[in-house]
Amino acid sequence: MKGVEKIAALGQRIWYDNISRELIASGGLRALIAQGVRGVTTNPTIFERAIGDGAYYDADIRALEAQGLAPAAMVRELMIGDVRRAADILRPVFDASLGVDGYVSIEVAPNEAQDTQATVTEAKMLWAAIARPNVMIKIPATEAGYQAMREVLAQGINVNATLIFAPQSYERVAAAYHAALEERLAQGLSIDRVASVASVFVSRVDTVVDALLQEKLKTAPVAEAKRLKNLLGRAGIANAQRIYQRYKDLFRGKDFARLRARGARPQWPLWASTSSKNPAYSATWYIDRLIAPDTINTVPPQTFQALLTHKPKALLEAEIAQSLVVHDGLRREGIDLPQILDTLLDEGLASFLGSYQALAARLAHKKATL
Repeated sequence: MKGVEKIAALGQRIWYDNISRELIASGGLRALIAQGVRGVTTNPTIFERAIGDGAYYDADIRALEAQGLAPAAMVRELMIGDVRRAADILRPVFDASLGVDGYVSIEVAPNEAQDTQATVTEAKMLWAAIARPNVMIKIPATEAGYQAMREVLAQGINVNATLIFAPQSYERVAAAYHAALEERLAQGLSIDRVASVASVFVSRVDTVVDALLQEKLKTAPVAEAKRLKNLLGRAGIANAQRIYQRYKDLFRGKDFARLRARGARPQWPLWASTSSKNPAYSATWYIDRLIAPDTINTVPPQTFQALLTHKPKALLEAEIAQSLVVHDGLRREGIDLPQILDTLLDEGLASFLGSYQALAARLAHKKATL
């Protein structure tokens, strides 16, 4: 049994955090599915790399230019095309699992993340254009995004709630999903095929917290240095553990039981940003520590390769008590984790917006050279 299959046996699905025309056309995505991949996630940064490199998109770019489309509109059409193709390849997985697996995610334009109605309009457009039941529309967990999620889900559109950092943000995402299902029931609509996941970002938290801890280590006495070292690489995991505990409270308890009885599916936590940014950590640092039932881990190509020979252990629930120790330790060191999580959301939105704008600029350049 391969490492990915062993992880599935422990209750977690592996999704692939990458997409490109080359991956689709070469049969690479089919090969990944054969190795255990059960879904695909995308974002503007991934598309920037995919569309900007190579010649796989050149014919489509010429055709779209002939239609008179501006670069931003061309970006959207190229994204839709890739996601539609990937969804078709994953459709047998979706059908065989009765809609549990086999999803592809596509993100709304990042420049609309602070506008509820613009986000809803964009989500509806993407859903209609792709026209595949195994697609999820990614909506950032912003103040405007929570309401947009509720409206979109209430219309039967699958949602991947993304850029979740803080536990409070996760709870609002879960509340939006719950409210949307209730709204559908009140309208006499089915809820058994509405799907949603909550994407919680992990390693980005450690990138920031570890830098603060390393700075303190420069002048820390021996006894304190030991405590600081024990906190390295743990803040993001502890935050995810706390969110998973809230997931169990919200979706395994009596509050969700009535909806479950009507066919509703729980909104699984999806661990995002799980590559090891610090070379001191192994490629699977964020694998074992995040394995638990009813979860998804979306991994980039290099992490996926490490999984193929990995012997996984489900440590998330076994080490959940340790999350309290980590949170207490960070507070003792004067590290304001809630403030860091809020800042990371803002930075994440800015990063995706920058990639989206860079992609449009790169596409304009490529259009001119073609």
